[in-house]
Amino acid sequence: MAINKEKLISELLYKAVRSSGAGGQNVNKVSSKVVLSFDVKNSNALSELQKMLLEKNLASRLTNEQILILNCDEDRSQLKNKEIVTKRFLLIIEQGLHVPKNRKATKIPKSVIRKRIKDKKSVSEIKKNRKRPNLE
Repeated sequence: MAINKEKLISELLYKAVRSSGAGGQNVNKVSSKVVLSFDVKNSNALSELQKMLLEKNLASRLTNEQILILNCDEDRSQLKNKEIVTKRFLLIIEQGLHVPKNRKATKIPKSVIRKRIKDKKSVSEIKKNRKRPNLE
């Protein structure tokens, strides 16, 4: 299923937040952490089938209101963090929309079954020959 990435990205909400953790004097002044939120239920870029797929496949990542929230505070730059979190979002959406192929059951060929039984018999013979001979 193809998705329109530009339309999806236009529906994203970004929020800059102060990053937690170590960072020196700058940490309390600069909002470099980016929080991305995407409303799956009210998205216009996705079809109903795609929304259902995402709700099923990303159930553990969505809030009760079907909103996907991602954070990024890997870089000092807010712009870089925004790029990283957007790439991560697109990857998650692609994985969520992936439909695995149905497995086709195959029949085991008779030659393979014959070979397995022949090998078992030969191993059995080898083990039988290891026993002490019965001298009675």
